[in-house]
Amino acid sequence: MTKDIDFLTPAERTEMDRLLDAGPPKLWKPLPGPQTMAYESKADVVGYGGAAGGGKTHLAIGLSLTQHQRVGFFRQTGTELTAVVDDIAAILGTREGHNGSNGIWRLKRPDGVPVQLEFGSFPSTGDEAKYRGRPHDLLVFDEAAEMREEAPKFLMGWLRTTDPGQRCRVLINFNPPTSVEGRWVISYFAPWLDKKHPKPAQPGELRWFAVVDGKEIEVDGPEPFMTGEELTQPSSRTFIPSRITDNPHLMGTGYMRQLMSMPEPLRSQLLYGDFHAGVEDDPFQVIPTRWIEEAMARWTLPARLPPMDSVGVDVAMKGRDNTVIARRHGMWFDKPITYRGDQCQDGPTVAGYILAAKRDHAVIHIDLFGVGAQPFGQLMATGQQTIGCNVGEPARGIAQDGRLPFKNQRSELWWRMREALEPARNTGICLPPDKQLLADLCTPKWKLSGQCIQVQSREEIIDKLGRSPDYGSAYILALMDTPKRHHAQALLRGRPAEYDPYKDL
Repeated sequence: MTKDIDFLTPAERTEMDRLLDAGPPKLWKPLPGPQTMAYESKADVVGYGGAAGGGKTHLAIGLSLTQHQRVGFFRQTGTELTAVVDDIAAILGTREGHNGSNGIWRLKRPDGVPVQLEFGSFPSTGDEAKYRGRPHDLLVFDEAAEMREEAPKFLMGWLRTTDPGQRCRVLINFNPPTSVEGRWVISYFAPWLDKKHPKPAQPGELRWFAVVDGKEIEVDGPEPFMTGEELTQPSSRTFIPSRITDNPHLMGTGYMRQLMSMPEPLRSQLLYGDFHAGVEDDPFQVIPTRWIEEAMARWTLPARLPPMDSVGVDVAMKGRDNTVIARRHGMWFDKPITYRGDQCQDGPTVAGYILAAKRDHAVIHIDLFGVGAQPFGQLMATGQQTIGCNVGEPARGIAQDGRLPFKNQRSELWWRMREALEPARNTGICLPPDKQLLADLCTPKWKLSGQCIQVQSREEIIDKLGRSPDYGSAYILALMDTPKRHHAQALLRGRPAEYDPYKDL
């Protein structure tokens, strides 16, 4: 056979090479361009999409059927998965192995490797916990901008395999978010999507990320490093944009004309994948997003901090939530200090964290809801000036721009942050540029309850956000302006109160 090749004409050699390269018929292969780039990407987490019609779901199906063994395929609501199942059946030519009652499809790849696809959804907060502990070597989050941020991040904890030859990866498909809740995808893929990112990344470029002290940071490369006594292994991430023009199967269907006829900003979002086309706030959002972003844009670290006036604390113990400590110096707010729930075993421990963060006789404002009473009691026992806030109690004031009272203290605290951030009031407030703080402050809505302003309950905010608004709660507490006992005592002695940054109560 080898000798016979020498007698082939150039045309025959070319045809033989083509046939050899083509190999056996493939079940599915990616489209040339962005879909192939995403299919072949070496990133641990691949973000794909942007515009509508770029083949996001078919990329997920192709990876599931050709590259992986145990797949978790998720959408926000279960009814959206019907079309996915139909598309898979069309590719396979059969529904054999599909069990609609438990959302499992068992089949074999063209190379004979068995595959299990599990379809799931999490329409309500906490539904993602149903899939806890189920290992997958591919996790697909389709239309992720419609999901709460915590659900995909929670399920990534079970991305694993026992097969040393099987690669693990995550595929996150999405269009530009059309609501505030979906903006987490812009933060998660900030090097590619956030215009303010200091080191923009190119499509398909790998960037590396790691979690240090509970916060995700971008690092220089894949090399593991020590954080305390733990070895931290960075993971890679990329984003690859796609449009309908990259998908020849849709170009002749009239879908392009449909996208072009949409009103703005949907037209720019879905046709061009424009992540900067305006996402409109809900008219009853307590604090407009633009006000928060402007306060964060003003934030810089002063050469010398003014005295600390207030400390706000939202307490969590032993659970998934965080204890968050916010510190205010005038109208300048410092970066949050956070401790995971497993680092907060009891009241004395949390009280110690608070005292370590406090300076300049600052007044401590702590939420008494849930476990907050434990550190509050400890702080009071040690003589600290501490204000316990029961946000369900009656409010004490009225809105500055009218005569409307508040339904409860929670409503008043959130509204005071709105008033401080309103540009027309020119308070000079500066908030640290923290994506979780931004999400927390953007989430609550308000309504009129009789003659009172009522802000959504903590439970309603958790349902929208997918987690407790720990950051927002700490910062609205830090905004409280309680006179310092140190000042009052000094005035009673007949002399001005002087700050001593190296001495505290």
